[in-house]
Amino acid sequence: MATKSLLARKKRMAKAEEQLKFLSNGIFNEEDLPTFKDKLKQTEDLPLKPNPLEILQINLGYMCNQVCEHCHVDAGPDRKEIMTKETMEECLKVIQQTKAHTLDLTGGAPEMNPNFRWFVEEAAKIGIKDFIVRSNLTIIRANKKYYDLPEFFKKHKVHVVSSMPHWTKGKTDKQRGDGVFDKSIKALQDLNAIGYGMQDSNLKLDLVYNPSGAFLPTNQAALEADFKKALKADFNIHFHNLFAITNLPISRFLDYLIASENYEDYMYNLVDAYNPAAVKNVMCRNTLSISWDGWLYDCDFNQMLEMKVDSKVQHISNYNEAELQNREICVSQHCYGCTAGAGSSCQGNVV
Repeated sequence: MATKSLLARKKRMAKAEEQLKFLSNGIFNEEDLPTFKDKLKQTEDLPLKPNPLEILQINLGYMCNQVCEHCHVDAGPDRKEIMTKETMEECLKVIQQTKAHTLDLTGGAPEMNPNFRWFVEEAAKIGIKDFIVRSNLTIIRANKKYYDLPEFFKKHKVHVVSSMPHWTKGKTDKQRGDGVFDKSIKALQDLNAIGYGMQDSNLKLDLVYNPSGAFLPTNQAALEADFKKALKADFNIHFHNLFAITNLPISRFLDYLIASENYEDYMYNLVDAYNPAAVKNVMCRNTLSISWDGWLYDCDFNQMLEMKVDSKVQHISNYNEAELQNREICVSQHCYGCTAGAGSSCQGNVV
């Protein structure tokens, strides 16, 4: 691995260690604010164990054409961590032997990986039929080499899941940067033009909503109705579903909570909203997260805190699904975000 990559990884690991220590040593106590592990004990959900694996979520790199203030990956144009073709080939070997049926590609902007299209095509050849690409939309309009992404997505029946903070320009640009809203609208129109998001279409287009501040998302169904009404009326845009995702207190959002002095209130809100029914369906139970350099994690959030799976098998190069199925899922205080209210996952509410 190149020296720059090693330095970047060391820097990222140091920040992850600092944030995990902050989360673990902060405001939690037995009586007033129990740790997440203690809460699982109270509701008889400890140890948290995986269900049969359904989804491989692969992070193709932290490089992104945007710098969003809530981003739990700390992604941006300056991030150079990119999955190599060699690691992708390791992933393809695993895809051939796993019982997982869905490949969920994320980033950063996964499309910015130079081998992104090759990887999708090779995965399709060996039997993957359910592809998810988590697109920021603006990458489609970033420059000419990405203009044909909608057609590529259509060719492989890729399920496009796209972040869309709000149906108004002001709120979207505030969270994701100047000009993002206009480019996102254009990208959505491009996708609609070839059938994505249209009623009865098998070209799935879903949007993701993250709150813009230190509060939990409101009712997902109500938000979806508001988004559909506004985007149809103002831009004649159609989409299938809206996923409301709780911001977890890690990475940039944790930095924001601390800087704005909202951390304690936010954590109290998460703990107060703990829902044991959500524990049954949290995404770490049917999903395995693979980092750009091939390490294995229970979820994408644990990946950002460098909490590798609790198993002898920790890297894609020595993957063993039977061994991984026997592990206990690693948890910490940030996990309250996935079990608050109706629950939260990369597929939206879990209850």
